[in-house]
Amino acid sequence: MKDNFSKQAVDYSKFRPQYPEEMIQYIISFVDNKSTALDLATGNGQVAHKLSAYFDKVFATDISQKQLDNATLADNIMYSKGSAEKTSFGNQQFDLIVVAQAVHWFDFDPFYKEIYRILKPEGVFAVMGYGLFSTNPDSDKILRHFYYDIVGSYWDAERRYLDENYETIPFPFEEIPAQKFQNEFTWSLEMLIGYLQTWSSVQHYISKKNQNPIDLIYDELKLSWRNNDKKVKFPLLLRIGRLNKEK
Repeated sequence: MKDNFSKQAVDYSKFRPQYPEEMIQYIISFVDNKSTALDLATGNGQVAHKLSAYFDKVFATDISQKQLDNATLADNIMYSKGSAEKTSFGNQQFDLIVVAQAVHWFDFDPFYKEIYRILKPEGVFAVMGYGLFSTNPDSDKILRHFYYDIVGSYWDAERRYLDENYETIPFPFEEIPAQKFQNEFTWSLEMLIGYLQTWSSVQHYISKKNQNPIDLIYDELKLSWRNNDKKVKFPLLLRIGRLNKEK
């Protein structure tokens, strides 16, 4: 698994969008026993914290200690550093395992082998994520040019799975048809810039060129934002499954 987010861990904690409560509740509705959940690649613990309201215990792991240092705490969340492909958890330990905005970074074969080991036979596995957001038409045009033309070649190859709405990832489970969700926020220009700053492609661009690519669109973007807060909408991605007993 790649670590693309340690450098901007604080910004990630401040500016990455949250998942709506109704999406979390929808996933949990398929889980019969709400004893133990696992949030893999938890980042700053956004999803782990939401799960903690429904499960007796929530375990959450990430390969980035800096991300974990910015995690949201709760008495029943146990954070630890570790990879998703090889964990120290027991066989058939979890009622629910979730991965949010990260499964595309994993080495799929060992990862799914590990999920089959640590998920209970009646347990649920869920992959969550979000695609490219939209806002007002003027800003959308600028941001799509930024996404595809300016930093497009600086995205890791695995980013394509998000662009393909996670429809093309391997998913060796008995799939449960999932409801569609989206999330909507009202953002200032500062929030927008803060979020763009967390993009791995932006960080790769800065590392390669020693220049922040956001500077190339800032003036135009500021003009399109017109000093007003704007609504931004994220399409949410969701796949849910149970263990394939015949596998």
